[in-house]
Amino acid sequence: MHAAMGATLTAVLGGAVLAPSFRKREESWLHAASLSAVREHEPLAVTLRVARQDGYAQVVDRTVVYLVRSGDEVRALQSTCTHLGCRTSYDKPNQRIVCPCHGGVYDLQGNVVSGPPPAPLPSVPTRVDGDQILVQV
Repeated sequence: MHAAMGATLTAVLGGAVLAPSFRKREESWLHAASLSAVREHEPLAVTLRVARQDGYAQVVDRTVVYLVRSGDEVRALQSTCTHLGCRTSYDKPNQRIVCPCHGGVYDLQGNVVSGPPPAPLPSVPTRVDGDQILVQV
């Protein structure tokens, strides 16, 4: 009898604790910049504030993406180097995205040009709505 009650209580409480981690995360679109603010073939670093639920508290994470415009099309690239997670920066004279930690170099499409990064910079879904650039998080 006690074992059955204990098992039932464990299932109910365990389900209440674990259920949020199994829930499908809703993706949303955040305003990143206006289309007119992004110059052709010149990455613009934009900080996005992403709110998420962490237990009972709401936490705001910040992530930086590069917006790269080619005509009316805009790509968003993560700014974190794929080698060891350092923050990259845009080297305007050489038109490259560079990692200051270990010399990783990426082109404007996020492809590895040289250095130790094992993979390109990940792309983030974008869409243009009028003059607004939206990024999916």
